Amino acid sequence: METWNQSADSARIHTPLMVNRRIDEHVESCVRHMASHADRAEMSHYLQKLEREWDLNRAVMVGTSALGALGLLLGSRDGGRWRVLTAAACGLLVQHALFGFGPLSGPLRALGIRTRREIDLEKFAIKALRGDFERIPNDGGPMARANAALVAAQSS
Repeated sequence: METWNQSADSARIHTPLMVNRRIDEHVESCVRHMASHADRAEMSHYLQKLEREWDLNRAVMVGTSALGALGLLLGSRDGGRWRVLTAAACGLLVQHALFGFGPLSGPLRALGIRTRREIDLEKFAIKALRGDFERIPNDGGPMARANAALVAAQSS
């Protein structure tokens, strides 16, 4: 299943291959586990967890907002020198908004923060295993079902 995730979003393009592989392997292991050990209720519970997972954009927005607020707070105490931190945070946020990737994205990706597309791929694969779609065969065992679910999720 090495090539199931063909996403070409900016974050994946700018992320080292090793980090992308680690994220993809995590998704694969979760989908395989669901295919072989989970019942419908466990899959539904896991889908709720995925709905609450923060994506890269949200993590960058929260991080830059916190840096900006910290810069304003510290700047109000010492006459403004720290306000440069607020300007830097705004610059990072604009860069991320324009290009889909920025200096904060690399460390966050290395920590395992995924893009919305990557989270959605896992959700669709789990939904396919749960039986929400007709394209997933019930024969062939858990590994075949997991592979089919990941491929179907990518094509949706």
